[in-house]
Amino acid sequence: MNALETWCCSTSLWRWITRERLLPWIVGKDDLGDCLLEIGAGTGAATGALRKRVPRVISLEFDHRFAARLARSDGIGAGVVQGDAAALPFADCTFSSAAAVLVLHHLRSPELQDLAFAEIHRVLRPGGLFFAFEIPDGWFHRVIHTNSTFVPLDPDKLVARLTVAGFGGMTLDYHAGAFRFSTSRNE
Repeated sequence: MNALETWCCSTSLWRWITRERLLPWIVGKDDLGDCLLEIGAGTGAATGALRKRVPRVISLEFDHRFAARLARSDGIGAGVVQGDAAALPFADCTFSSAAAVLVLHHLRSPELQDLAFAEIHRVLRPGGLFFAFEIPDGWFHRVIHTNSTFVPLDPDKLVARLTVAGFGGMTLDYHAGAFRFSTSRNE
């Protein structure tokens, strides 16, 4: 993430928006089970709210600085793992659900995104739910991501990509220049 993204995602306003507006839209009232994988925790804007909904949350973060900072904050500690979404360091069928908030576009290529989809599928239990929130391609989002990775997902191709990874039953919703999708691991 660049300095603008880091600053924005670190503000109390963004934490409030994430907790009060985004997460209720992204995960709704779905049962997240007993163990959720938070993919790309970043500055932890969603972490606290997820921990209030799920007994056990493991927060994965690629950037070692963010992971270390998150591990030191709020007594999270052992629930933070530094790692790569395209090569998850977890055993098969570990998690009841997974969530990725504004992270998939930070993977450096569509191929890495597809590897991440396959890895998320691998670590979810049968019937496990995967939720994500993303922004579409556009000049504004490209400007915000200057000096940062921005590989936007094409919502029209998501069903095919997630089906190849083994997911089924995808829902896709648009709102105010963003989209969310949810899907489940086939039994």
